[in-house]
Amino acid sequence: MALNTDFQSLTNVIEDTSQRDLAVFENLWRTRDADAWAEHPEIYRLLCQRILKLGEPLLAYDVAAEGVRLFATDVHLRQLLALALARSGAPGAANAILAALYTEGCRDEETLGLLARTHKDLAGEAKSDEESRHHLGKAYDFYLQAYQTTGGYWSGINAATLALVLGKEEIATSLARQIAAFCKEKLNHERSHAERYWLVSTRGEAALLLRNWPEAEDSYGQAMELGRGDWGNLQSTRRNAYLLMERLGASSPRLEEILAFPSVVVFTGHMVDRPGRDRPRFPGRFEEAVKEEIRKRLRQLCAGFGYASAACGSDILFLEALLELKGEAHVFLPFEKESFIPASVDVVPGADWARRVEHILAQAAEVQVVSQHSRRGGSVVFEFTNLILHGLAKGRADQLGTKLVPLAVWDGHLGDGLGGTATTVERWRKLGLQVEIIEINKLIPHTEILGKSSRECDAAPKGEGTPQDDSVLPFKPEIRALLFADAEGFSRLADDEVPRFVEHFLGLVGDLLARSASQPLVKNTWGDGLYFVFANVRDAGQFALDLRDDVRSAPWQDKGLPDLNLRIGLHAGPVYACTDPVTGHSNYIGSHVSRAARIEPITPSGQVYASQAFAALAAAEGVREFRCNYVGQISMAKKYGTFPTYVVRRCTKDVV
Repeated sequence: MALNTDFQSLTNVIEDTSQRDLAVFENLWRTRDADAWAEHPEIYRLLCQRILKLGEPLLAYDVAAEGVRLFATDVHLRQLLALALARSGAPGAANAILAALYTEGCRDEETLGLLARTHKDLAGEAKSDEESRHHLGKAYDFYLQAYQTTGGYWSGINAATLALVLGKEEIATSLARQIAAFCKEKLNHERSHAERYWLVSTRGEAALLLRNWPEAEDSYGQAMELGRGDWGNLQSTRRNAYLLMERLGASSPRLEEILAFPSVVVFTGHMVDRPGRDRPRFPGRFEEAVKEEIRKRLRQLCAGFGYASAACGSDILFLEALLELKGEAHVFLPFEKESFIPASVDVVPGADWARRVEHILAQAAEVQVVSQHSRRGGSVVFEFTNLILHGLAKGRADQLGTKLVPLAVWDGHLGDGLGGTATTVERWRKLGLQVEIIEINKLIPHTEILGKSSRECDAAPKGEGTPQDDSVLPFKPEIRALLFADAEGFSRLADDEVPRFVEHFLGLVGDLLARSASQPLVKNTWGDGLYFVFANVRDAGQFALDLRDDVRSAPWQDKGLPDLNLRIGLHAGPVYACTDPVTGHSNYIGSHVSRAARIEPITPSGQVYASQAFAALAAAEGVREFRCNYVGQISMAKKYGTFPTYVVRRCTKDVV
C-alpha cells in the first residue's frame, strides 16, 4: 500500500486486528513518508504497541526512537522506547529513560511498573548478592509506590512478592490480604476472559503469600483452565508460584499436580527399510506395530510437544501419533523440502510416505529448514539437524519449566554413522539424559532378523537419500561457532586517533586472546571489524562476553579516544574448512558465515546477540556458563531475511 495516505487510513491499517503479519508493519515502517508522519505522534505510539505485541522489540525500538526524536516530551513514546529496550535485553538503558521520567514527575502506574521491572532485570544481571538486593529493593519501592498511587492489583501483588523476598513478611501478608479481597470483589463483575485470567492467577499468588493452600489450589486450577493453550502467560503464572513456594519453604502436592505442564519429547528413530536391504531392521509392514508402541509411550510420558525430523518410518510415525493425541509438532528438515522428500521420504516404491509428510507439515506448529546445505553436504548436515532440534526442545522445556524426554526407536546396534539414531542416543546419554527406547527388534518377529552380523546389517546401503560418506568430499563441512564484532564509534575517529585505536582497542582484543582459555581456530580483523571461528559454542559465547565486558570497562578517554563499544553477533552451523589460496591461511567459508555476518549490524551497542542455531547448540551441548534469551524475530542486515534472535547473558539466579 502507499504509505503517504492520510492519518486515519494509516491508523485503520495498524488497528485492524486481522493484520497479524509482522511484514505488514515492517513494510509500513520501512516505506513511510517521514514528513507526513512527523505531524502525528499517535502513529508512532500505535505502531510501536502493535509490534511489541507481536514480540519484535528491535523493530519497535526503531519506531519508538524516531518518535522520541521528533516528539521529545511525549511520555508514552518514551515509555514504549524503554519497554522495547527492556525486552531486547538492555535493562540498563531502559532504566535510565524511566528514571528520567520519574525525576520529571511522571508517577503513573506504567512508568513506576516499568521502572520496577527494569530493576528486577538488573537484579538478575547483578554480579554480587549486595547489588542484586539493592535492585530488588528499588523494584519493591517502585511497585509499592505504584500500588499506593493507583490501587492497581498488578503492581500490588508484585510489591507483596518482593516484600517476601526481602524479608518484609508482615508487609507481604498485609498487601496480599488487600489484593486477595480486591480480586475476589472484581471477579464478581468482570466478564473479560483475559482479565479474569489475571485476576484469578493473582488471587492464587496472594493465597500462596497467605499460606492459604486450599484457596491457592482453587485459584490456580481456575487459572490453568482459563489460560489453556496460552503457554506464555501460564508459564509466567506457574514460575512465580514455584518461586514463591521455594521462598516459603513449603509446597502442595495437589498444587504441583495442578500446575504440571505436558512433557517435551525430542525424537530420533530408524527409517523404514529401503528395498534391497541385506538384513531387515524396520520392514514397512510392521509400521502399525511401531506406531502403536510410540502412541502408547507418548501417553505414558504425558507428551504435549514433540521435536523431530520427518524422514519416512519412525519420524513420520512419531509425528502422526503426536498430532493424533493433540500434541504440538515441531518439524526440522535438514535441507529444503524439495530435496528432502526425494532423498529421505519418498524412497520406497508404492508407499505413501510423501503424502503423509505433506499432511504433517500442514498441521505442524512449526516447520524449519535447518541449513542451506544440500544432502550432498554429508552426514554433518544430519548431525546439525539433530543438535538443533534437541537444543530447541530443551529450550522449550526450560522455558515451560517441564520435563524434556529423549525418545528413540532403535534396534540397539551401532553403525548408523554421524547423524544417525545410534550416535544421537549416545550423545544424549553422554549428557546424562535418561533416554526412552522403543526396541524395534522386539516388535519384529525373530525370523525376520536373519543374515549378517549386527554391524554389517545396521549400516544402510549407500544410495539416494542417505548421508554421504564425508571422506569423499573435497571440502569437508564442520560444525563451528562464528563471531563477528564491530566497534561502534570507529567511523567518527579523526585520522590522528586511528593509531591510538590500533594500539589500545585492538591491543585490548589481542591481550584477551593471549590470556583467554577460549581460543579461536581462525582470527581476522579489518579496520574496526573482528571475525573469529571457534571449535564450539561454549568457547565462542564465553569469549564474546569477556570481550564485551573488557571493552565496556576500559577507560577510553584516558587513552585519548572517545567512548567506544562493541556490537557482537554469534552464529553456529556447518562451514567448510579450507586453506585460502590467496593468503595461504586456514579459513572457513559457506552460507553460515554470511548468516553470521548479518547478526552483528542489528545488535544493540554493548550487547551480544546470537542466532537460534547458536542458542540451540548451546542448549544441546549443556552449556551452563551463559544463557540465550529470545528477543524476537529480527530483520537481518542487507535484507537477508527475518530470523529468531537471542541475547546472550551470563548465567545468574532466577529473580521473582
